[in-house]
Amino acid sequence: MTVRNDSDIVEAYEFEVVGECAPWTVVEPERLSLYPGTTGEVAVRLRPPRSPAVRAGEIPLGVRVLPAERPESVVVTETTVVVQPFAEQRAELVPERRRAWRSARYHVELHNAGNTPVSVALSAPETDDRLTYTLPREAARVEPGDRVELELRVRVGKVLWFGKPEQWPLRLDATATGGDDTTRHELEGELIQLPVFPRWLLALLAALLALLLAWLLLVRPAVRSAAREAADDRAREIAQAERVEPSPEQPSPEQPGGEDGRQPGGQGQGQGRGQGQPGTGIGGGRQSSETVEVHTGAGAEGVGAYTVPDGKVFRITDLLVGNHQGDEGVLVVAFGERKLTPIALETFRNQDYHWVTPIDVPQGASVTATVTCGKPGTPANGQQAPDCFQVVHVSGELGDLPDDN
Repeated sequence: MTVRNDSDIVEAYEFEVVGECAPWTVVEPERLSLYPGTTGEVAVRLRPPRSPAVRAGEIPLGVRVLPAERPESVVVTETTVVVQPFAEQRAELVPERRRAWRSARYHVELHNAGNTPVSVALSAPETDDRLTYTLPREAARVEPGDRVELELRVRVGKVLWFGKPEQWPLRLDATATGGDDTTRHELEGELIQLPVFPRWLLALLAALLALLLAWLLLVRPAVRSAAREAADDRAREIAQAERVEPSPEQPSPEQPGGEDGRQPGGQGQGQGRGQGQPGTGIGGGRQSSETVEVHTGAGAEGVGAYTVPDGKVFRITDLLVGNHQGDEGVLVVAFGERKLTPIALETFRNQDYHWVTPIDVPQGASVTATVTCGKPGTPANGQQAPDCFQVVHVSGELGDLPDDN
């Protein structure tokens, strides 16, 4: 820059850069002294940094000339500086590795460190037809100094049910275009496909299956055999006791028969068929089942009963109680004078009981179900029932009482 002193005195001049170029522009020398009518030159040096903060294009430059003796004669000279563009981007696949059963999500981070805007688009080269990439359809514009994240999804064609995890390499291209410059970034990652059922789970299932088969083949038959032997031993003890100590109502072993023609030991044979309690003397038994239903309003108590017919004995071996509505309250089942422990209705929907030794209910006695309804439940139709409803199903052998004549 040329400076001329048109005054009539010796003048010293200082220089000040104004505008956007001021942070990276200096004038050398900083002070210039001139005699009247003489000229001098100073150098204006521009050092723009390689940074997105300095955008490419035309930038105005102004230099203010400040006279030391006559400051009112200040002068500003202006020009235009053209900053050339440069491209610089950083692209990264985040995360580089994921574990999933079949599909996983990633994103590409691109930072524009250049001084011109760029458009970024993703593409996936066809390296494996068993992988499917879901990429953004439109390119993203990134201003200088900004950062953008592009979401993508990778999916494997088939599910891996068993075996070891399988590794799938990923390859992507992030293409940044700005003006006449195009930069392609190659990105690599990995998808580790996990099996749905790991090997340790298969080993555990195999072990459980082996234990179940062992129980079915070995333990369960042994339990049944032990129970059967115990029942047979008990029956033999009862029969032996009756032979040694016959009751007064039975004919003696020396008699061929009683008045009605029954053979000795008839009661013992009846006990053996039913496997019941000693001394009941049931004969001609057959399998039978009865159902007792109880309807009870909320806060009330209801009773249902089945009475054993005359001349019969009901030998109960199985009991099934049903609470299909999910009512709340208490259920008490009685076999004549014998009662079961009270059962809370809210603890079950269907519950069964079984006895090796039957429970005998004699003629005229009843199987009674007593329900104290606390709150009616909600059956399968989704509407709360108006009252409690329980069903008690008893099964066993209904046998004839012996003829005492």
